[in-house]
Amino acid sequence: MGRLFGTDGVRGVANSEISPLLAMELGQAGAYVLTKENAHKPTIMVGCDTRISGDMLANAMMAGICSVGANAVYVGIIPTPAVAYLARKYKVDAGIVISASHNPVEFNGIKFFNGDGYKLSDALEDEIEGVIREGLKDIPKPIGSGIGKIKYRTDAREEYINHVKKTVPINLSGMKIVVDCAEGAAFYTSVETIRELGAEVIAIHNNPDGTNINANCGSTHLEELMARVVYEKAAVGLAFDGDADRLLAVDENGNKVDGDEIMAIIGNYMKDKGQLKKNTIVATVMSNLGFFIMGKKNSINIEETKVGDRYVLEKMCEIGANLGGEQSGHIIFLDENTTGDGLLSALHLLEVMVETSKPLSELSSIMEVLPQALVNAKVPSHKKEKYMDYPEIAEAIHQLEEKFAGEGRVLIRPSGTEPLVRVMIEGKDQKKIEEDAKKLADLIQNVML
Repeated sequence: MGRLFGTDGVRGVANSEISPLLAMELGQAGAYVLTKENAHKPTIMVGCDTRISGDMLANAMMAGICSVGANAVYVGIIPTPAVAYLARKYKVDAGIVISASHNPVEFNGIKFFNGDGYKLSDALEDEIEGVIREGLKDIPKPIGSGIGKIKYRTDAREEYINHVKKTVPINLSGMKIVVDCAEGAAFYTSVETIRELGAEVIAIHNNPDGTNINANCGSTHLEELMARVVYEKAAVGLAFDGDADRLLAVDENGNKVDGDEIMAIIGNYMKDKGQLKKNTIVATVMSNLGFFIMGKKNSINIEETKVGDRYVLEKMCEIGANLGGEQSGHIIFLDENTTGDGLLSALHLLEVMVETSKPLSELSSIMEVLPQALVNAKVPSHKKEKYMDYPEIAEAIHQLEEKFAGEGRVLIRPSGTEPLVRVMIEGKDQKKIEEDAKKLADLIQNVML
């Protein structure tokens, strides 16, 4: 058995890799580790996205929480960033989200936040995992009045909407916006918030049935949104993922605006307003080369981290930055929330459009997106960290790095959440880099299977 926790919590196929028993054990171990220093009876908040396995896993998780003497507050279907915010607002001891983010419906996951709304450190995750591996032998199992209770709160999503509206109080009257909710947790909060701020909202993929989350929609499938924005003559399209912690956009011409471009637009606006702390944006090694060129051109320092919004957040906290994120659309506004927040990102992007009276196509021209090819190699999960142990793979990577030195770059990394090795190449010729990326990904897949 490999490490339970990846870059974004525990994730796998629900009722197989992520079983109700594992969810219960994570509830027990997590409640114990995160609250063992407390003298009071601890309380843990639990929310989930719209996938059908959410009820099964959330209830198993809460059973585990209650069995070690902690109370649970169930806030139902709600975005991941809402749990991070509400954990602080309600002063609970920890928060848990049952979600597999942008992954297909058969997957689910479990992510923990501490009482301050931050994702857990590797050390705390290792401690939780260690408790489970040791058979939960040292944790308390109270009886009678010592057992925990579950409280159900139906007002939580309204609390989150009110928070976001107060944080970015813009007037969207006269603006037509297409919103793709990915049949996920954004289906109510994002549509309602943008509508309450005055926009004409055309909502698509906002009828979740438990089985359609992320199915050819949302931030990983922009094609329908692109076409709809043009058809509706809308000012902008907004695409969320399953748990609404990431945002991608579409301009009025139907062109994609990714996380790098969104950070460039908002970061420069914040810099001009004197709001960008340290004149710094934190990004990952997967950000487009054009983003780093934009930073130099506009006197914005770009701090680089490894892939994963948790590592972006760690660097932001370390250096005192207030804006950071990923090309995939996880964007963190640390003055306002402690994790990627798709709705906050959307409102900040709309704020720039309103305040500058510029269309999104003009705003996004602040950076040039250089040709980039990303191809995934499917490999056994337990082998994905060891791709450099294979001489033929290491040699092929070395040859590509020499080939693109000075006019592009090659980045190979294992996925933190899926059984994949990701091959990314940037260069001048889109066709050529796609061919080279596919060739290397095929080699990795064939050698490692």
